[in-house]
Amino acid sequence: MVEEVTRIVKDIKKGNLRPIYFLMGEEPYYIDQLADYIADNVLTEEEKGFNQMVLYGRDVSLDDVLSQAKRFPMMAERQVVIVKEAQDMSREILVQPDKSKNKLEAYAENPQPTTVLVFCYKYKKLDKRKRVYKEIAKSGLIFESKKLYENQVGDWIRRVMSGKGYTVEPKAAHMLVEFLGTDLSKINNELEKLRLILPEGSTITPLAVEENIGISKDFNNFELQRAIGEKDVVKAHRIINYFSQNPKDNPMVVTIALLFSFFQNLLIYHGLPSKDKSTVAKALKVNPFFVGQYVDAARNYPMKKVSHIVNLLRKADVKSKGVGAYNLSQGDLLKELLVQIMS
Repeated sequence: MVEEVTRIVKDIKKGNLRPIYFLMGEEPYYIDQLADYIADNVLTEEEKGFNQMVLYGRDVSLDDVLSQAKRFPMMAERQVVIVKEAQDMSREILVQPDKSKNKLEAYAENPQPTTVLVFCYKYKKLDKRKRVYKEIAKSGLIFESKKLYENQVGDWIRRVMSGKGYTVEPKAAHMLVEFLGTDLSKINNELEKLRLILPEGSTITPLAVEENIGISKDFNNFELQRAIGEKDVVKAHRIINYFSQNPKDNPMVVTIALLFSFFQNLLIYHGLPSKDKSTVAKALKVNPFFVGQYVDAARNYPMKKVSHIVNLLRKADVKSKGVGAYNLSQGDLLKELLVQIMS
């Protein structure tokens, strides 16, 4: 996906502009990035006053958008029309009369060559089988921004920051993903804060994340997972006690989900015929930096025990949602679970 975005940006830089850009998909980050790049770079500052229009799907109709797109530019080669939150117009965009053409389809067949029309269609996507999709693809460009899986976000953080002159330690990236989830816009905002504080060429460490973003480098699910894998009972209980005292910042449902994923991967690890680092990393879809954790955990937890733990985690997940928990606090549930796992 990054490569496709880079290619689109390079084409725009060269002046190879499309009359329609339909930016769609579950991940809004790249949709915003491409729309902002077009808004900032296609027209000069002098041209933007009369020739750049930003519309919002909830405030306009498709007729309004197309009417604007059919205008001729004033004292410039082209105009730019950007429709943000275009998913709010999805009924109009997707309507397909039996015989007559969809309005957007008709425009896409003969777009105004001096207009760059951009649709920011977030959290949804066009059906590739529809005529409107095919017509836009012929004359314009359709970009689908797909949601990254959690195990891909750490690599994304390191790649993005590497392009800006920074190195990110794997544990620091893991902390950001654990704390912020897979929302790339939210993660990027925190990375920009780090860029303001740390000079270019710096290495972003777990300590830098803790001091500047407020994520504890010692009391988090990553460290709990490591402590459990190493059977470090004292450290694991210390982290659980911290979670118990700060339940809002450390929801049990997240802890269980991450431990479930870890032990599921440990089951896969036990079944691998080859245990070399690259094979394991590829099979588990993790950074090679984390393979050592699975090697250590496999020594402490044979396959039969891992299967039992996965079952325990399933039951704990149900209890964490209030089923059969008998009014136990999340802290007590976690302590009970930890004893069962490490016994």
